[in-house]
Amino acid sequence: MNLEGVSGHFLLCNGKSCTRKGAEAVTQAVRKTINDHDFTKSIHTTKTWCNGQCKHGPIVISYPKGDWYQAMTPTLAKQLVLAHIQRQPFLNNRLYTYAEEHFKKEEKDNTPKEG
Repeated sequence: MNLEGVSGHFLLCNGKSCTRKGAEAVTQAVRKTINDHDFTKSIHTTKTWCNGQCKHGPIVISYPKGDWYQAMTPTLAKQLVLAHIQRQPFLNNRLYTYAEEHFKKEEKDNTPKEG
């Protein structure tokens, strides 16, 4: 795969725990959104095995920013891709961010509340 021209890369955890929590549906939502908006040449995806955050899964990692997202759903996955396409920040469910040359855990709970 030639990555020249690629502006984003989503690592999609499909380890056992994430898969039990719906990772395959999240993976399909990410890829469908990329395809539906004709960004297949500028956004690359990779299904991974375990990323070591099982209790927080499904996990999606966004590069080059280095943001890790937890408890992803197909709806949140679509919103994440659209935010990337529109060059907008996506704070929902962010678990870690890369800042000042290291990863930093989110200080506040930014998971959407039901109801």
